[in-house]
Amino acid sequence: MEECGFSEIERDILKEVVGLYAIPEGAYNFRINGKSVSRKSSANIDVDIVDGGLEIHIKPGTKNESVHIPVILSKTGLKETVRNTFYIGDNTDVCIIAGCGIFNCGSSDSVHNGVHTLYVGKNSRVKYFEKHYGMGQGRGAKSLNPITKVYAQENSFVEMDLEQIKGVDSTKRETYSELKDRAKLVINERLMTHGRQTAESVIETKLLGKESTVDIISRAVAQDVSKQSFKSVIVGKNKCRGHSECDAIIMDKAMVLAVPSLDAQSVDAELIHEAAIGKIAGEQITKLMTLGLTQTEAESKIINGFLK
Repeated sequence: MEECGFSEIERDILKEVVGLYAIPEGAYNFRINGKSVSRKSSANIDVDIVDGGLEIHIKPGTKNESVHIPVILSKTGLKETVRNTFYIGDNTDVCIIAGCGIFNCGSSDSVHNGVHTLYVGKNSRVKYFEKHYGMGQGRGAKSLNPITKVYAQENSFVEMDLEQIKGVDSTKRETYSELKDRAKLVINERLMTHGRQTAESVIETKLLGKESTVDIISRAVAQDVSKQSFKSVIVGKNKCRGHSECDAIIMDKAMVLAVPSLDAQSVDAELIHEAAIGKIAGEQITKLMTLGLTQTEAESKIINGFLK
């Protein structure tokens, strides 16, 4: 990545948020400290800079291609709002790799607000990955606030993998979706907070079409005196299926609030929610300690397995 002039810290963040060790194949845009520093379109994916963010057009019929759009803040005190819009054509099969990392060793807060809107065409499959990460020992906060909107047309399938497990002081995550006939959305969310960190997640889905489906699974771990809240809203307006599941491990003096909500507006809507909050079972820790692990190592192993 040296050819893009990235610093060692910036390269480390890229490895964490998008798993990159080299310039990726296909389309991409790297945004660092408020500016696009490297951008490339492909034959089927156009990446254009617009006021406040990107417009990404994926041609109908595009198969097995990806677009990387990582964001890095490595200067203290930066605050930005970025709006990226994806126009995904019919009959596509693509992967979107987003994510943001903040390095803050200063005394001023650094904030990234990201708004991603996905218009998904008919019969298309989209995998969307978004990982958030914070590092740096400064007194300034590291704040990440993503808003993701998905508008899925008939027979489409969207899978979202949302992860934030280290270093972010505060986050407010909003995910909104509307699904047409036979469209399916799967959301897997993983969150971990510690210290005095706070995390708020709101996921709202409107099942507009016949046989539309959503499956929401949230895994969370709250440690120390951190605070988390999770709210899911599923609105069924047709013959549809919706499932929301929130499982959280609470430790120390942390607080977790789970508020699942179901709104059936059709007699043919099938909506289910599940929520469970509890501590790590003592017998799990004891069993691992008998294998030679310390209590801290046992807890870490259990948490890592839970968040996978």
